[in-house]
Amino acid sequence: MNFPNESQLGKKTEYSSHYDPSKLFSIARKVKRDEINVPAQLPFTGFDLWNHYEVSWLNEKGKPVVAISEIMYGCDSPNIIESKSMKLYFNSLNNTQFEDRESVRAVIAKDLADAVGAPVTVSIIPLNECKDEKMFSGFDGAVCIDDLDVECSTYLVDPSLLKTENHKIEESLYSNLLKSNCLVTNQPDWGSVRIAYRGKKINHEGLLRYIVSFRNHNEFHEQCIERIFMDIMRYCQPEELTIYGRYTRRGGLDINPYRSTKKVVHVQNHRLLRQ
Repeated sequence: MNFPNESQLGKKTEYSSHYDPSKLFSIARKVKRDEINVPAQLPFTGFDLWNHYEVSWLNEKGKPVVAISEIMYGCDSPNIIESKSMKLYFNSLNNTQFEDRESVRAVIAKDLADAVGAPVTVSIIPLNECKDEKMFSGFDGAVCIDDLDVECSTYLVDPSLLKTENHKIEESLYSNLLKSNCLVTNQPDWGSVRIAYRGKKINHEGLLRYIVSFRNHNEFHEQCIERIFMDIMRYCQPEELTIYGRYTRRGGLDINPYRSTKKVVHVQNHRLLRQ
C-alpha cells in the first residue's frame, strides 16, 4: 500500500524524457474512508473527473501534437492517483512518438486503469478540434450562498456547524469559498462545491460556515468531497444528496469529484471561470 508521504509531492523530481508509466503513484481510498467511517458498501455513487490542459506527444515524423484530455473513473475504484504523479506521467509522453491519437489514448487509458484498479475513460482532443467553450461563474440551476452575511471563526473542519430546519425542501446550493490544503505539501487547493439535496432544509448560514471550516484542513480533493458528503448525511440526514466539487487547476490539471445517493446518468463537464 502506498502512502501520500512516499509520493513525489514536495520533492525535487527528475522528469522522464520518454514514456514512463512508473511515474504514476496510486493511493488506496480505504485509509481515508476508514477515517470518516465510509462503509465497505459505499453509500454513494459517482466519479472523479480530471481535465488535463497540457497534453503533448510526437507524431511519427517527430512533430509535436498538443491536446487536452478528459479522464474519468468511478469512485468505486480502490485507488486514486496522486496529482503530481499524473503530471509527471503525462510529461513523459512529451518526447515519445505515437502512431496516432488513438494510440496515445489507449496507452493512457490502460496505464491509468492499472493505477486505479478499475476502468478509466479517456478522451484526447487536439486543440484544433476544440470548440469554443462557455465558462460558468457557478453551477447551473443552483443558488450561491456566498453573499450571506455570516461571522466565521472556525477554520478546521467542524460538522457540528451543520443544522437543519423543520420543513422539508429540495434545493441546490453552491459556494466558491471552499479551500483546503494539500495533505503533504500544505499548498492551498481552491474549489467550488455544489450541494443538491432533498429532505429537511439545511440551514444556509451553518452550511456556509461549515464549508469555510475546511480552510486550514489538509486532505486531497476527493477526500474532502467525500468528507462533506458523509458529514451532511450524518448531521442532516437528507433523503437524497449530491456533492459536486470543481477545483482550480494545478500543473495543468483540475480534479472534479462527484458523489451522490442517486445513480449517475450524465453530468456536464462545464468549466468554471476559475478553472
